[in-house]
Amino acid sequence: MKKILLTITAIVSLQTAYPQQESSFGSGEWIKFKMSYSGFIKAGTATLSVSETKLNNKEVYHVVGKGWTSGMIKWFFKVKDQYESYFDKNTTVPYRFIRKIDEGGYTKDIEVNFDQNANVAYVNDKKNNVNKEFSTPVNIQDMVSTYYYLRNSIDVDKLKIGDEFKTIMFFDDENFGFKLKYLGAETIDTEFGDVEALKFRPSVMSGRVFKEEESLTLWVSKDKNKVPLRIKADLRVGSLRADLEAFKGLKHPFKIVVSN
Repeated sequence: MKKILLTITAIVSLQTAYPQQESSFGSGEWIKFKMSYSGFIKAGTATLSVSETKLNNKEVYHVVGKGWTSGMIKWFFKVKDQYESYFDKNTTVPYRFIRKIDEGGYTKDIEVNFDQNANVAYVNDKKNNVNKEFSTPVNIQDMVSTYYYLRNSIDVDKLKIGDEFKTIMFFDDENFGFKLKYLGAETIDTEFGDVEALKFRPSVMSGRVFKEEESLTLWVSKDKNKVPLRIKADLRVGSLRADLEAFKGLKHPFKIVVSN
């Protein structure tokens, strides 16, 4: 469950060589996903919301991502997670990242403040009252900000099948490498009708949760929003799927080929 919630907010986190495009999102955007286990068991819900604020006299976007279990799953393994990112409105580099989670009794309460000039991440583990410093690469991203960086960076018209994108994000206490491969465009059936989508294959760590490195598939809308439509994950036991269920405040028209 935790992995799919992370996937929704971070799986498209990549840094491309393309120049910045017209902004794909703005303040007031809200999107909601429904999750299911092995195709039919209701597993949970996740949301992402965008607002504007100031942090240390800087104009920033404040994104809040929430995820929680529902249905039968919550009686066996209850999850209540919240992720927040404060990132620059122009460059999308993050200044602060917050992670508060409760996953079956396993809890974390972490705040990371980034000094983008000194390339340092200051990690405050509030649960254990521990503070640490870590070196980071130039323009490091957090797991939430990178998704929005992607939406403003990737050029749909220049994508070619087989293109690979790489980035480094900071998560908890380490710099995490990530790779995403573009598989092509296709039209998929969604809650809203048939929608044109871009299909990607992220590389993830195989082992305890995922069957292999290429166990995830991601579809995002082939319009100026580039909003996630669907995520499928093959797990060690069963599979998990997240589908866009509702949205409001999208900056651009949401294109539907055939309405339901």
